Amino acid sequence: MDSLSGKKCVHVAVGVILGSDGRILLAKRPDHLHMGGRWEFPGGKVEEGESIQQAMTRELREELDIGVLAMEKLIEVRHDYGEKQVFLDTWCVTAFSGKARGVEGQALAWVTASDLTDYEFPDANQPIVVAVQNRFG
Repeated sequence: MDSLSGKKCVHVAVGVILGSDGRILLAKRPDHLHMGGRWEFPGGKVEEGESIQQAMTRELREELDIGVLAMEKLIEVRHDYGEKQVFLDTWCVTAFSGKARGVEGQALAWVTASDLTDYEFPDANQPIVVAVQNRFG
């Protein structure tokens, strides 16, 4: 709970997944979710008692059927959507096992850092896009 606003802040593990060719994996949010239809860096909510590494491993296995082998910190983003606040704990997944697939039927795209501006992201993702372009663009 954020003490200033009284709103709950959702802690989210966000993975910037790098392919062996340097491209980055994006997933399309289901239409029925908040910011549905927009593209995002895969991940999900950190559960009570989970470390960020445990959450990232669980979420990417559930969503993409990949195993995280190596990850490194990229950026932390806090964003207030009005109805909720999010804390995006963003890591680069630099090595993984398996072949990424949309387990939940979501569309996936492998894109270059320079192509990220061609995709519509949730508002909170804009600082992540900039950080990825600065680092890999």
